[in-house]
Amino acid sequence: MFESCRPDQTRPSSNGTQRRRQMVSYSGKPYMPARIFRPAKTAMQSGEARTKEWVLEFEPASADERDPLMGWTSSSDMLAQVRLEFASKDEAIAYATRNNLAYMVVEPKPRTPIQKSYAENFKFGRIGSWTH
Repeated sequence: MFESCRPDQTRPSSNGTQRRRQMVSYSGKPYMPARIFRPAKTAMQSGEARTKEWVLEFEPASADERDPLMGWTSSSDMLAQVRLEFASKDEAIAYATRNNLAYMVVEPKPRTPIQKSYAENFKFGRIGSWTH
């Protein structure tokens, strides 16, 4: 008897109702939950570009493997390459529920900017030497 491995296919249960199969990877392990978050500002930029959208990424199901000959890093987890961006958190949650994905939402921490003045570099009582 043929049984589909696709996660969107349903099969009847013992009481006659339809139920969805748990998503499993090619290795037979269940997929890790998706993580919905808003990325933090990188240290290499002063603006807040690319921090407004919400991102859905899958947690890695397996560790990366290193090729002993070439030293390349590889992984058998294809979902590690998936990164979906959404305009709002509600859109990301709606996508995850529509596709029957287990997900967890990571709320962003509020940013507390530190007020600095350029003149502080040249003040008289500065701690530490000024090197020029």
